[in-house]
Amino acid sequence: MTHLARTARLTAAVAVAQLALVGLGVAPQLSAHLRGDTYLLEVAPLDPIDPFRGAYVSLDYPGLRQDVPSDDGAPGLGPVDDGERGDVYVTLRRDGEVWVADGWSRTRPDSAPYLSCDDRGWQVRCGIESFFLPQDEAAAMERALADGAYAEVRIDDRGNATVVDVREEP
Repeated sequence: MTHLARTARLTAAVAVAQLALVGLGVAPQLSAHLRGDTYLLEVAPLDPIDPFRGAYVSLDYPGLRQDVPSDDGAPGLGPVDDGERGDVYVTLRRDGEVWVADGWSRTRPDSAPYLSCDDRGWQVRCGIESFFLPQDEAAAMERALADGAYAEVRIDDRGNATVVDVREEP
């Protein structure tokens, strides 16, 4: 095998590996988008623009919070104060037109609907914290949603979730 042929094969292998890694990175949201059921959650906007990430609205979910206050009083799902880090599951129940948290657990629930979340960082993340928009629409969206809004979220049978729409009315 010539040097050129080995280089071509190595380049192809690296490209395939990179594509596989990208696929693994977006698989949970893609699965939720393609196979998930739709749930309506109450949301409140936080920050509209991050110069490094582009225009988006950071979403806070009042109906998903635990009854445990955070140390700093910041919006968000709050801490899981059990001394552990890792997977967190938020079971959901219908409350009128929207879905709210019914409980938090470190073990995967036996039945849906629930959100698969993670608290390895500084806050609980469920994959539905940001809604990306064109830059000229992000600030307008935040103003429009200042009094509260609703996120249409698709959740698959493994708790993977993605936001598909944010609107003022249920």
